Amino acid sequence: MDTQAASDTALASGLRIERTIALVGLMGAGKTTIGRRLAVALGLAFRDADEEIERAAGLSVAEIFRRHGEPEFRRGERGVIRRLLDEAPHVLATGGGAFIDPETRDLMRERAITIWLRADLDTLMRRVEKRDHRPLLKEDDPRAVMARLMAVRYPIYEEAELTVDSSNTPHARAVASILRALAARQHARARP
Repeated sequence: MDTQAASDTALASGLRIERTIALVGLMGAGKTTIGRRLAVALGLAFRDADEEIERAAGLSVAEIFRRHGEPEFRRGERGVIRRLLDEAPHVLATGGGAFIDPETRDLMRERAITIWLRADLDTLMRRVEKRDHRPLLKEDDPRAVMARLMAVRYPIYEEAELTVDSSNTPHARAVASILRALAARQHARARP
Protein backbone atom coordinates (compact mmCIF):
# COMPACT_ATOMS: atom_id res chain seq x y z
CA MET A 1 0.00 0.00 0.00
CA ASP A 2 1.48 3.37 -1.00
CA THR A 3 1.80 6.26 1.46
CA GLN A 4 -1.27 8.13 0.18
CA ALA A 5 -3.46 5.01 0.30
CA ALA A 6 -2.26 4.32 3.86
CA SER A 7 -3.04 7.91 4.84
CA ASP A 8 -6.53 7.66 3.30
CA THR A 9 -7.17 4.36 5.06
CA ALA A 10 -6.16 5.94 8.38
CA LEU A 11 -8.54 8.87 7.75
CA ALA A 12 -11.29 6.39 6.90
CA SER A 13 -10.84 4.30 10.04
CA GLY A 14 -13.76 4.74 12.36
CA LEU A 15 -16.14 5.89 9.63
CA ARG A 16 -19.42 4.00 9.51
CA ILE A 17 -20.80 4.20 6.00
CA GLU A 18 -24.42 3.08 6.09
CA ARG A 19 -25.54 4.67 2.81
CA THR A 20 -24.07 4.87 -0.66
CA ILE A 21 -21.84 7.88 -1.24
CA ALA A 22 -23.01 9.54 -4.47
CA LEU A 23 -20.55 11.93 -6.09
CA VAL A 24 -22.15 14.68 -8.17
CA GLY A 25 -20.72 17.51 -10.26
CA LEU A 26 -19.88 18.55 -13.77
CA MET A 27 -17.87 16.47 -16.20
CA GLY A 28 -14.21 16.86 -15.35
CA ALA A 29 -14.80 17.36 -11.63
CA GLY A 30 -13.08 14.01 -10.95
CA LYS A 31 -16.07 11.91 -9.90
CA THR A 32 -14.71 8.66 -11.36
CA THR A 33 -11.04 9.02 -10.42
CA ILE A 34 -11.75 10.40 -6.96
CA GLY A 35 -14.57 7.90 -6.51
CA ARG A 36 -12.31 4.92 -7.21
CA ARG A 37 -9.72 6.15 -4.69
CA LEU A 38 -12.39 6.91 -2.11
CA ALA A 39 -13.86 3.42 -2.48
CA VAL A 40 -10.45 1.85 -1.85
CA ALA A 41 -9.90 3.99 1.25
CA LEU A 42 -13.32 3.05 2.63
CA GLY A 43 -13.12 -0.61 1.62
CA LEU A 44 -16.27 -0.24 -0.47
CA ALA A 45 -17.22 -1.23 -4.00
CA PHE A 46 -17.13 1.45 -6.69
CA ARG A 47 -19.82 1.95 -9.34
CA ASP A 48 -19.85 4.39 -12.24
CA ALA A 49 -23.43 5.20 -13.29
CA ASP A 50 -22.44 5.93 -16.90
CA GLU A 51 -20.68 2.56 -17.20
CA GLU A 52 -23.73 0.82 -15.73
CA ILE A 53 -26.03 2.67 -18.16
CA GLU A 54 -23.84 1.64 -21.11
CA ARG A 55 -23.84 -1.97 -19.95
CA ALA A 56 -27.63 -1.99 -19.54
CA ALA A 57 -28.28 -0.30 -22.91
CA GLY A 58 -25.53 -1.97 -24.89
CA LEU A 59 -24.65 1.50 -26.23
CA SER A 60 -22.25 4.27 -25.26
CA VAL A 61 -23.64 7.34 -23.51
CA ALA A 62 -22.87 9.38 -26.65
CA GLU A 63 -24.76 6.87 -28.80
CA ILE A 64 -27.78 6.89 -26.46
CA PHE A 65 -27.86 10.71 -26.68
CA ARG A 66 -27.55 10.58 -30.48
CA ARG A 67 -30.18 7.90 -31.05
CA HIS A 68 -32.71 8.62 -28.31
CA GLY A 69 -32.02 12.14 -26.98
CA GLU A 70 -31.30 13.45 -23.53
CA PRO A 71 -34.80 12.91 -22.02
CA GLU A 72 -34.67 9.16 -22.78
CA PHE A 73 -31.11 8.98 -21.45
CA ARG A 74 -32.19 10.67 -18.18
CA ARG A 75 -35.09 8.23 -17.79
CA GLY A 76 -32.74 5.27 -18.15
CA GLU A 77 -30.18 6.91 -15.89
CA ARG A 78 -32.79 7.33 -13.15
CA GLY A 79 -33.66 3.63 -13.33
CA VAL A 80 -30.01 2.57 -13.18
CA ILE A 81 -29.30 4.86 -10.21
CA ARG A 82 -32.39 3.52 -8.41
CA ARG A 83 -31.11 -0.03 -8.94
CA LEU A 84 -27.62 0.91 -7.75
CA LEU A 85 -29.01 2.55 -4.62
CA ASP A 86 -30.75 -0.75 -3.80
CA GLU A 87 -27.29 -2.36 -3.48
CA ALA A 88 -25.16 -2.39 -0.33
CA PRO A 89 -23.43 0.93 0.41
CA HIS A 90 -20.76 1.77 -2.14
CA VAL A 91 -19.20 4.80 -3.82
CA LEU A 92 -21.19 5.93 -6.86
CA ALA A 93 -19.90 8.32 -9.53
CA THR A 94 -22.89 9.86 -11.28
CA GLY A 95 -23.08 11.60 -14.64
CA GLY A 96 -22.95 15.39 -14.66
CA GLY A 97 -26.68 15.76 -15.34
CA ALA A 98 -27.99 13.08 -12.97
CA PHE A 99 -28.41 15.37 -9.95
CA ILE A 100 -30.07 18.01 -12.15
CA ASP A 101 -33.05 15.75 -12.83
CA PRO A 102 -35.48 16.48 -9.93
CA GLU A 103 -36.63 12.87 -9.50
CA THR A 104 -33.10 11.49 -9.56
CA ARG A 105 -31.92 14.24 -7.18
CA ASP A 106 -34.71 13.42 -4.70
CA LEU A 107 -33.87 9.72 -4.94
CA MET A 108 -30.19 10.35 -4.25
CA ARG A 109 -30.80 12.76 -1.39
CA GLU A 110 -33.21 10.27 0.21
CA ARG A 111 -31.02 7.18 -0.15
CA ALA A 112 -27.39 8.35 -0.38
CA ILE A 113 -24.88 10.78 1.03
CA THR A 114 -24.51 13.26 -1.82
CA ILE A 115 -21.18 15.03 -2.28
CA TRP A 116 -20.66 17.79 -4.83
CA LEU A 117 -17.17 17.85 -6.30
CA ARG A 118 -16.88 21.54 -7.16
CA ALA A 119 -14.30 22.78 -9.65
CA ASP A 120 -13.63 26.02 -11.50
CA LEU A 121 -14.01 26.47 -15.26
CA ASP A 122 -10.29 26.33 -16.08
CA THR A 123 -9.83 23.09 -14.15
CA LEU A 124 -12.85 21.47 -15.78
CA MET A 125 -11.77 22.48 -19.28
CA ARG A 126 -8.21 21.26 -18.74
CA ARG A 127 -9.55 17.87 -17.64
CA VAL A 128 -12.23 17.38 -20.32
CA GLU A 129 -10.02 18.45 -23.22
CA LYS A 130 -8.04 15.23 -22.72
CA ARG A 131 -10.99 13.16 -24.03
CA ASP A 132 -13.67 13.87 -26.64
CA HIS A 133 -16.48 11.52 -25.59
CA ARG A 134 -18.64 14.20 -23.91
CA PRO A 135 -21.87 14.57 -25.91
CA LEU A 136 -22.75 17.95 -24.41
CA LEU A 137 -19.38 19.40 -25.49
CA LYS A 138 -19.69 18.54 -29.18
CA GLU A 139 -20.74 22.12 -30.02
CA ASP A 140 -18.49 24.76 -31.59
CA ASP A 141 -17.36 26.36 -28.32
CA PRO A 142 -16.98 23.77 -25.54
CA ARG A 143 -15.80 26.41 -23.03
CA ALA A 144 -18.99 28.45 -23.56
CA VAL A 145 -21.07 25.28 -23.15
CA MET A 146 -19.26 24.43 -19.92
CA ALA A 147 -19.76 27.98 -18.59
CA ARG A 148 -23.51 27.73 -19.35
CA LEU A 149 -23.69 24.35 -17.62
CA MET A 150 -21.96 25.82 -14.57
CA ALA A 151 -24.40 28.74 -14.43
CA VAL A 152 -27.41 26.41 -14.55
CA ARG A 153 -26.13 23.44 -12.55
CA TYR A 154 -24.02 24.89 -9.75
CA PRO A 155 -27.03 26.27 -7.84
CA ILE A 156 -28.56 22.78 -8.00
CA TYR A 157 -25.34 20.97 -7.03
CA GLU A 158 -25.29 23.20 -3.94
CA GLU A 159 -28.22 21.10 -2.69
CA ALA A 160 -25.85 18.16 -2.14
CA GLU A 161 -25.29 17.28 1.49
CA LEU A 162 -21.54 17.95 1.36
CA THR A 163 -19.32 20.03 -0.94
CA VAL A 164 -15.64 19.35 -1.59
CA ASP A 165 -13.45 21.49 -3.83
CA SER A 166 -11.62 19.54 -6.54
CA SER A 167 -10.08 22.52 -8.40
CA ASN A 168 -6.34 22.68 -8.94
CA THR A 169 -5.70 20.03 -6.35
CA PRO A 170 -4.46 16.48 -6.72
CA HIS A 171 -7.24 13.92 -6.59
CA ALA A 172 -5.60 12.44 -3.48
CA ARG A 173 -6.16 15.72 -1.64
CA ALA A 174 -9.83 15.72 -2.67
CA VAL A 175 -10.19 12.16 -1.30
CA ALA A 176 -8.69 13.26 2.02
CA SER A 177 -11.08 16.25 2.08
CA ILE A 178 -14.05 13.94 1.50
CA LEU A 179 -12.93 11.62 4.29
CA ARG A 180 -12.59 14.55 6.69
CA ALA A 181 -16.04 15.85 5.65
CA LEU A 182 -17.56 12.41 6.22
CA ALA A 183 -15.91 12.21 9.65
CA ALA A 184 -17.25 15.67 10.58
CA ARG A 185 -20.73 14.65 9.36
CA GLN A 186 -20.59 11.45 11.44
CA HIS A 187 -19.37 13.36 14.51
CA ALA A 188 -22.12 15.99 14.15
CA ARG A 189 -24.79 13.28 13.87
CA ALA A 190 -23.46 11.48 16.94
CA ARG A 191 -23.87 14.55 19.17
CA PRO A 192 -27.10 14.63 21.22
